[in-house]
Amino acid sequence: MADRYKIKENEDGTRRELSNRHVQMIAIGGTIGTGLFLGASSTIMKTGPSVVLIYILLGFIFFLMMRAIGEMMYADPSQHTFISFITKYLGKNTGYFALWTYWLGVIFVAMAELTAVSRYVQFWFPQWHAWAIQLVVLGLLMSINLIAVRLFGEAEFWFAMIKITAIVVMIVVGLAMIFMNYKTPLGHASFSNITTNFQMFPKGIAGFIGAIPMVFFSFQGMEFIGITTAETANPRKVLPKVINEILIRVLIFYVGAIVVIMAIYPWNSLDPSKSPFVQVFQLAGLKAAAAVINFVVLTAAASALNSYLYSAGRHFFQIALDSNAKPFIPFRKIARTGVPARGIILSAALVLIGPILNSLPQIADAFSFITSVSSDLYIIVYMLTMMAHRKYRQSQEFDPNGFLMPAYSISSPVVILFFTAVYVTLLTGTGRWPAIGGLIWIVLFMFFQRLHQQAQKTTN
Repeated sequence: MADRYKIKENEDGTRRELSNRHVQMIAIGGTIGTGLFLGASSTIMKTGPSVVLIYILLGFIFFLMMRAIGEMMYADPSQHTFISFITKYLGKNTGYFALWTYWLGVIFVAMAELTAVSRYVQFWFPQWHAWAIQLVVLGLLMSINLIAVRLFGEAEFWFAMIKITAIVVMIVVGLAMIFMNYKTPLGHASFSNITTNFQMFPKGIAGFIGAIPMVFFSFQGMEFIGITTAETANPRKVLPKVINEILIRVLIFYVGAIVVIMAIYPWNSLDPSKSPFVQVFQLAGLKAAAAVINFVVLTAAASALNSYLYSAGRHFFQIALDSNAKPFIPFRKIARTGVPARGIILSAALVLIGPILNSLPQIADAFSFITSVSSDLYIIVYMLTMMAHRKYRQSQEFDPNGFLMPAYSISSPVVILFFTAVYVTLLTGTGRWPAIGGLIWIVLFMFFQRLHQQAQKTTN
């Protein structure tokens, strides 16, 4: 049965052109984003050394979620997106809601990344208008997505290589400074900077909990490899290997980087408004540190935006397939290049709402607002995915010899409870209004879906 997934083209016209190296790098790219390169300073300042625990905890939770997704994808690699399993095991209405919710979440986070891209370009060209930069970048990345899935894979491969290189160089340079006991204006580079006057919760337990949403945003997108399966050659061979390496990547790239940063730069001396990478490289004597890291974070944001356009196009294609409404019929067509071109174009057009939100005086920090909305929508879908996995385990399609989630009876409820707890913290923190908006979205969607169903019954 596994041989049927080695075909080059699916029945719907999409093509299996992503190779093992593409998926490996897409997985890394989905795990490492601007949250590490830019947001780590403010997170460290909020929690001190205990930030390492947050990264390990969330990394482990996301790994378990990916094992649940991987188990279902391994059993049926023909699905276009992991959300298809929500439809399959929780019902058509729930699946349709999950598709819309995830698609909207992707659109919102793409808006945030597009906003970030324009800021990074303006570092070198402050006179350029943000809207012009956003139009050009969005047009370029949309073109990459429209040409062929293999071109998208190549772009993501090199985007990820730049991010990985920056992190590895920073870790290597940092370790060299530590072992040489390198003297900086702040003292000496040493692991003792982490343990001296150590406090587990220097800003209180509230600061620790308040940092969880920031780290959560850093990990958003890890599930992206669960969207590439239908366009991956030989997915049953590639998927387990990629997912099993996620936890190792988290430990090396996230935890390793954070530990080295705090060893070089005492955590309470970091500037929360600047990238910790810039601050470390500047201490190492790299005068062009700000420009180099700006290039890296620009790459990271462009990589994320590229991936979100890919994801949004595929999810809107699935929405069109699952909808009976006439306006969605044109979006069921696959272009000759093997991609859902119309879904990609529509999604890209909606991403341009981001610059409008940035111009509204009522929204003081549009970037934080947009990322909060996307996180809330993602959590809802993540919880539904875990519930779908539980139903899969109880179904006749469950494969006891497949790629099983470890310690399912314990790990599954732990992941669901954790995501629930994160959403509760969002309701009580600074992201309160977006979190309330997520609950309103659930109620409104159910209300309009009920009206639609009643209208259909009346018509019939």
